[in-house]
Amino acid sequence: MGALDGIKVIDLSHVLAAPFATMILADLGAEVIKVEPPYGDDSRQFGPFVEDELGDQRSGYFISINRNKKSVVLNLKEEKGKEILRDLISDADVVVENYRPTTMKKLGFSYEELKKIKEDIIYCSICGFGHDALEEYASKPAYDMVAQAYSGLMSITGPEGGEPCRVGSSIGDIMAGHQAVIGILSALRYRDRTGRGQHVDMSMVDGLVSVLENAIARYTMAGEVPGPLGGAHPTIVPFQSFKTKDNYIVTPIGNDNLWQKFCQAIEMPELADDARFKTNPLRAENKGKLIPILAKRLKEKTTAEWTEIFEEYDLPYSPVNTVDKVVEDKNLKYRDMIVDLEQPGVGKVKVAGSPFHLSETPGEIKTHAPAVGEHTDSVLKESLGFSEQEIKEMREKGIIS
Repeated sequence: MGALDGIKVIDLSHVLAAPFATMILADLGAEVIKVEPPYGDDSRQFGPFVEDELGDQRSGYFISINRNKKSVVLNLKEEKGKEILRDLISDADVVVENYRPTTMKKLGFSYEELKKIKEDIIYCSICGFGHDALEEYASKPAYDMVAQAYSGLMSITGPEGGEPCRVGSSIGDIMAGHQAVIGILSALRYRDRTGRGQHVDMSMVDGLVSVLENAIARYTMAGEVPGPLGGAHPTIVPFQSFKTKDNYIVTPIGNDNLWQKFCQAIEMPELADDARFKTNPLRAENKGKLIPILAKRLKEKTTAEWTEIFEEYDLPYSPVNTVDKVVEDKNLKYRDMIVDLEQPGVGKVKVAGSPFHLSETPGEIKTHAPAVGEHTDSVLKESLGFSEQEIKEMREKGIIS
């Protein structure tokens, strides 16, 4: 039994933020019915592509974030399609969407309308600036990069003195997806106690502002406008990446005891006794003098050599792994974070596993990412009681596919 067994989710989402959220819910045991337009989720057209046994191209992007879901295709331009969706919602616990607020209102599926269908529905929306926002912001189009830029995250990302950089993954979408799950689970708990549903209004920009860590405090409390620092931490020293003889390594030395051990490990004990570097505030103050000394020393050995030394001294460190090393990492494999997913027509594909390692109800990958409309017939039969003939007629009319 999954933690969310018995919870039914109608997934009206596309691309990344909300599909990521519904994937987590599905991994935790919820029944997720992904309602797609006739042409499918936009992300089915995003690479990388893998060729199936018929020679057709399947989106690896879509496969990676839509496992454990059922796909139903409904044409919501047809009133019968809308009627079927209303019937599905009437038996659901949660609805998730990530369109502009105006889109759902035009379709007749805003939170206010869905409450008329099911009073205790939990309606989660994810958009760039939030549904409850100033009028000129609520309808703004937003992709991950817009959220990263607007939130200030890009301004503190990248090499020191360099141009702003996007974080390497679509963190605006992914953070919003994770936070949406927290909101949905909180709303389910509240409904358990009160019987009342609610609107979970998630903003990609809000999500990134909430994880700026100490950047806001550095401005509001110290008057500093933070900028990019490359692999370094703004207030802890040394806490950054260093070039080795052959690669890079990170050494987050987070307290003065670790600093003493670190100086012994790199065979520069004199640094530990240097009055300029005895405490973290002093090291931060004299960073410009200290970092060049450490950079020169760490460049004298390979990453593997430093790894052996730092292991011996029980110091926090990591090589800067490339993705090929991550995929082959023995501990990630042991924790089922790199798993084989059997995708029909394609075979086994490697994807990231579920990070939810609950002792009784862990996140699980049970089924493949669905083909467009793969479950239309079964859902309409089992959930809504449609006959074979009715389904055939609706398919002929273009209401379903």
